[in-house]
Amino acid sequence: MVQGCARARQVTPSLSSSVVPPITQPHGLRPDWLSDPKVWRTEVLAGLVVALALIPEAISFSVIAGVDPAIGLFASFTMAVTIAIVGGRRAMISAATGAVALVIAPLNREHGLGYLVAAVILAGVFQVILGALGVAKLMRFIPRSVMVGFVNSLAILIFMAQVPEMTDVPWPVYPLIAAGLALMVFFPKVTTVIPAPLVSIVILTVITVAAGIAVPTVGDKGDLPSSLPVPGLPDVPFTLDTLTTIAPYAFAMALVGLMESLMTAKLVDDITDTNSSKTRESIGQGIANIVTGFFGGMGGCAMIGQTMINVKVSGARTRLSTFLAGAFLMVLCIAFGPVVSDIPMAALVAVMVMVSFATFDWHSIAPKTLKRMPAGEITVMVVTVAVVVATHNLAIGVVVGSVTAMVVFAKRVAHLAEVTAVTDPDGTTVVYRVTGELFFASSNDLVGQFNYSTDPNEVVIDLSAAHIWDASSVAALDAIETKYAQRAKTVEITGLNEASAYLHDRLSGELTASH
Repeated sequence: MVQGCARARQVTPSLSSSVVPPITQPHGLRPDWLSDPKVWRTEVLAGLVVALALIPEAISFSVIAGVDPAIGLFASFTMAVTIAIVGGRRAMISAATGAVALVIAPLNREHGLGYLVAAVILAGVFQVILGALGVAKLMRFIPRSVMVGFVNSLAILIFMAQVPEMTDVPWPVYPLIAAGLALMVFFPKVTTVIPAPLVSIVILTVITVAAGIAVPTVGDKGDLPSSLPVPGLPDVPFTLDTLTTIAPYAFAMALVGLMESLMTAKLVDDITDTNSSKTRESIGQGIANIVTGFFGGMGGCAMIGQTMINVKVSGARTRLSTFLAGAFLMVLCIAFGPVVSDIPMAALVAVMVMVSFATFDWHSIAPKTLKRMPAGEITVMVVTVAVVVATHNLAIGVVVGSVTAMVVFAKRVAHLAEVTAVTDPDGTTVVYRVTGELFFASSNDLVGQFNYSTDPNEVVIDLSAAHIWDASSVAALDAIETKYAQRAKTVEITGLNEASAYLHDRLSGELTASH
């Protein structure tokens, strides 16, 4: 099972029958779930399903981080409950995640749990600061092809994470998984009052317990906590040496957590056709991690699998489902631990396989779509998927995909700057008309498109159809003027728009050292 962050706009029909219509939040102070019993039922049942799916995942991520399973479960509880109040994206699930576990695992191995907890608190502080500084605005620079690659790679990772649960296991696991998938496909055709994943989990659990079928269960993943977490300070010396030790891990965790959470929020916006405050979400993630750290948790961020269960499969749309997911998690562990321990892993694997199928953007790989899509866009999507799947790190995949998209864009735009020359009939003046965007990529070839030796003594460069974006373009124009001056020819630059004229006047003649 795996964590992650979300999905993109989806045309896949799977599970659509189990999705309730979008629930809108009134502008007043009274939320929908207080006045509409149907909304209340949807949110409560969604929270219960998510809580059941969170338990084995939190335990698995605790193993990755090298801590006791209770640490991951406590983190999932405090993250979900806190983010439900302070977060910017309603119905999104935040809890202990694999990405965060991978970042802080080395710190725990080398210095112990106290340093890990201190790093979680510091990471939360970093996230609050970054959120206040407007880091969420960087989301606008992530292209759609990266988003699609991000979503598809998440779907692949979710499925890959189920493979260990389907290998070297007793043979009854396979018919149980098949039965779980069948229930989730066909039960919504009967009724959508109860989420199909919850029905699947309950029925498979009853079957395995009643028939005494020996298959891996949730209890095999680790012991569940028997009491609530207690707040306290991390057991570390409060010195500069401690700060320098935890700061790199904390900053890395802050960046990974924010990137995954903001990607998730943006994609949930897409699913629900609603907007959310990314700045509030960034700050909220920081507050949630600070709270989690003071309760001894391992930190976390938004989760793709559980968010998809909550929003896509169960149809939740409010903060209540997020809050109840965390609250039910603790109730299930403390009050119903023995019952939860008997849930077969096959039931949860079936849920996550269905989530994986629903998450993947099948339209993006349809032959009809690929034929129409520019090669550069396809390349960016494939690179993003390949890097995420290879590294199991969503942040690295998004960064590499975005950089690839920028390179593809720069290469494409670099050829858009064209130069045409017209010589006056009397042969005394030549006018070069430059068309396109002038920046570091396109301006590199600009210098070579003028006939310095054969042109007449008066040269006009008309930039009325061009725009100067950077110092490289100003330097290229300076180089052109210099080459003509060396041949005793004069250059007049005309047609500059206001922004281009300001940049040119400010930098022209200042970019090379005087001799």
